[in-house]
Amino acid sequence: MTDLGTPARGVATGTGDRSRPRAALPALCATQIVSWGIVYYAFPVLNPQITAATGWPAGATTAAFSLGLVVSALAGIRVGRILDRSGPRTVMTTGSVLGVVSLLIVAAAPNVPVFFAGWALAGLAMAATFYQPAFAALTHWWAPDHVRALTIVTLAGGLASTVFAPLTAALADHLSWRHTYLVLAIILALVTIPAHALALRAPWPEAPTSPAHTAAEAVDVSRSRPFLLLAAAFTLSAFTMYAVVVALVPLLLERGYTTSQAAWALGIGGAGQTLGRTLYAALARRTAATARTTILVALGALATAAFAAAPGPYALLIAVSVMAGMVRGNLTLLQATAITDRWGTAHYGRLSGLLAAPAHTAAALAPFAGAALAVPLGGYGPLFLLLAAVSVAAALIAPWTGTDAVRRRPGRRPRSH
Repeated sequence: MTDLGTPARGVATGTGDRSRPRAALPALCATQIVSWGIVYYAFPVLNPQITAATGWPAGATTAAFSLGLVVSALAGIRVGRILDRSGPRTVMTTGSVLGVVSLLIVAAAPNVPVFFAGWALAGLAMAATFYQPAFAALTHWWAPDHVRALTIVTLAGGLASTVFAPLTAALADHLSWRHTYLVLAIILALVTIPAHALALRAPWPEAPTSPAHTAAEAVDVSRSRPFLLLAAAFTLSAFTMYAVVVALVPLLLERGYTTSQAAWALGIGGAGQTLGRTLYAALARRTAATARTTILVALGALATAAFAAAPGPYALLIAVSVMAGMVRGNLTLLQATAITDRWGTAHYGRLSGLLAAPAHTAAALAPFAGAALAVPLGGYGPLFLLLAAVSVAAALIAPWTGTDAVRRRPGRRPRSH
């Protein structure tokens, strides 16, 4: 496994006489907050106003948003290949422009089909501006100290809802949802387009190599048993995680808690997520990639089962929510480092796109699937038990995701994990 705590000279940029792009990390912190906050988190705040003002069914508007998430998952595969070849500057700058255009289409949409088209375009923007390209940039420029950089940018990204959910609500109190999206589109343009265009201009490095991480052909890795099992484990885990986030409030309302109590229980999970991300580097230094994957996915199953089994007291539910948030925060960084820890950085963009696509698709579908399953199961308590079982299945798969099981060609040096 890569020594995560000891940077190597010259490895960040592929040469010994070039330094890391100093502006890239603060710029990506800012753009992750703004991009996630506007393109993703503004919609849940505005959707009630959208349906009330237009008369469009809530199911239709939510489906349009989910379409964007699915498009993002699928487009991420192609985006990853482009990142490997040319780096993040063009990808993320173009994505920012697409994000602005997509919000303008959404804001002006006269009917549901155009609304869907706007969110489909937003999906392309998400694929080109959210965590995947940012992670690729930091993994190449900051390796082998990339975990610290990834942690910083995800901590910043975690503030997106904290900043933009109340800001969006405040704008919506004084403006229509259409004008609110126009204001947000202007903010998105002013912050993200110049930041991506100006701060990501450093030369794109050659991928570093070491005895522990010999470069492998991307096609070999993507067809290997560990990679496929890793994708399966992350997909099952993502389905559970996002279904739990959306279903937690209905679960607590079903048990007699107030809307305010349920909202606080959900919100405190965000604080746990931030806390969890600060602990990931220490966990990474002390565990191998396979063990780390198994531990975190199993803890996710435990937290989900605890929600199902514990009707109260309220303080206990808050503690479980913090635990679940800590697991979610760690899982974000686990997925960001999974490729590097097992196969190095040679094809990080392409492999991370392939790895993320099914997980992101599952995350997009999870809210609908969870709500649909709660009815035949007899409530949200049984739903959480089912979701815990799904996470247990992911945890059982995780021990088989190590690279020591990869079938190699004769003469290829084994890779450590």
